[in-house]
Formats: sequence, structure tokens, C-alpha cells
Amino acid sequence: MYNPKPIFPKQQLPIRLLNEVAWESKKAVSPDLAPLVDSLMMRFGDSLDAVILYGSCLHSNVSLDEGVVDLYVIVDSYYKAYSERYLANLNTWLSPNVFYLEVPHQNRTLRAKYAVISARDFERGAQYWFHPYIWARFAQPSRLLYARDDAVRERIYAALAHSIVTFLRSGVAALEAGIFDVEEIWTRCLTLTYAAELRAERNTRARHLAQANLSALIRLTEVACPMLEGLLEKQENGKYRCLINPETQQQVLWRWRLRRWQGKILSILRLTKATLTFNNSVEYAAWKIERHTGVSVEITPRLRRYPILWGLKVARQLLQRGMLR
Repeated sequence: MYNPKPIFPKQQLPIRLLNEVAWESKKAVSPDLAPLVDSLMMRFGDSLDAVILYGSCLHSNVSLDEGVVDLYVIVDSYYKAYSERYLANLNTWLSPNVFYLEVPHQNRTLRAKYAVISARDFERGAQYWFHPYIWARFAQPSRLLYARDDAVRERIYAALAHSIVTFLRSGVAALEAGIFDVEEIWTRCLTLTYAAELRAERNTRARHLAQANLSALIRLTEVACPMLEGLLEKQENGKYRCLINPETQQQVLWRWRLRRWQGKILSILRLTKATLTFNNSVEYAAWKIERHTGVSVEITPRLRRYPILWGLKVARQLLQRGMLR
């Protein structure tokens, strides 16, 4: 999943970038998230390093009553986090493990989907993994809901900052030479990362996310720019000049084609693994597909018994309709 050697030369992260990431991560969130964090603290105990909020409930202002909260649970050790050894083995083999959580709160039910990953894998995923699974998600603004201590907090901020740099370096290098505004840069980079996974998302999703978070992305791009020497050059009007030559662009686009093939395989493996860790995985998948695509998918008793077969059948239907990229 990750490259043993850095993709890019190791550089000191700019203080302004770290400060901007910290500022974004500390922004206020709904107090209704506290019961979810408390439940995770009870489950993982001393192994819990941090809890991060990301995803549609954050970026699209989806109500906690309407959606499923997306959380990342950072642990110090898989074998310390689980009492079941097979879960630790699965997490070690292919991170993250994904689980579903429901917590009753004030006559409501709060729902969350949370992914478990070790701090070590999270840091590697942010900086060194070839596939964008981690760095594409956490280049976007997120919220740090819990950190064990200041040392863990600083590690998380650094990983988030590395995600932004890796995302922009990998995506901007695929653009043609020219001048772009921040919205266009992030829209096109997000579109590349979406294509590297099996995602039931509308074609407008990347643009929507770039627009919804534009003020934050403008600031993050500016403070990350010193790490993008030779790729981006800020202009006086706030736009950026992409400095990529056609030969380099073609090499980078070839790497993105590899990521798309790798991503399809990893997505299928993760979906298969989720049937072992995710309660009501079929119902959740059907709900999410209908929410993002408007396509209602049937769950028959036979396919409920064999969720992997159901997933393959639905994936084929969505591919035929051009709704999976």
C-alpha cells in the first residue's frame, strides 16, 4: 500500500501550513458528536490516539439526523485495539477496517461509519502511499474531535499537512501548463482521485466540494505553495500558474492510470473485507448508492446471505449505467 521510500524529497513542513491545518482542525462542531466520540473511547480504551471527522456531514452541512457521520479512528496498535485477532490481522493486511456505530442520544439515533487505522499507517498513507486513499480524503478540511495528548495532536496535524502537499503535488502535475484559480485546481485534482476508486458519486461532486470549502482551500493552497516549487507559481490576482511541461504531464497521467487500476482492485478488496466488519453492510451500501446516484437497488434474501455477490451485481449495474467511475 505504501512506498518504502519517499515519493518526494523529505522537506520541513512550513509553519504557516501547520498552523492553518491546526486552525481548521479546531473549528467548532456539533455537540451531538460527543456521544459518538465517547462510545469510541469506551470501545478502544488505551489504544485510542485520535478521532477525526471528515466527509459529507462536514463538507456538505448534512444534518446528523439525516446522514451517517464519517470518522477516522487512529489507534496506536491494531493488536492492542482489538480483542479479536482476525480484525487486527485484517487491519494490518489492508487498512483501514470499517465499522458501523449507532448511539442513542436525546430520543434520536446518531449513526457513524468509522475507519480504524494506526497512527503509523495514517502517517505513511498521508505522505508515501501511491494510491490516494488517505491523502485525497485528508487534504480536504477535517476536524480533530479527540487527541490523546499534545504529541499525538501534533502528529495528526503533520499528517494532514502532508496530505495536502501530496494531493497537490500528485494532482497539479497532471494538469496542463496554464493559469488556474483554486477552485479549478482542486476540482480537477479531486476528480482524479475519485476516478481512482469505485465511487457512486455524481460527476458534479468534485466541483461541489471545491466550492463548499473554497475559502479554506484558498488559504491551504497558499500556505502549501512553498512545497510546490516547480509545479505552481502564485500570481498577483490570486490565481496560480501551472509550470508542468507536456512530457512530465504525460508521465504523471500514466501514474494516474495505474492508480485507477490499483484503486478498482483495492476497492473490491475493501468492500469484501467490510462484509466481515460492517454490521448491516448491504443496507448501508444500498442507502448510500441511492443517495448519491438516485438508483434504487434491490436486496433479495439470497443476496443478503451472500453480500459479496450482491456487491458484484450492483457494481456491474452501475458500471453499465456509467455511474461508477
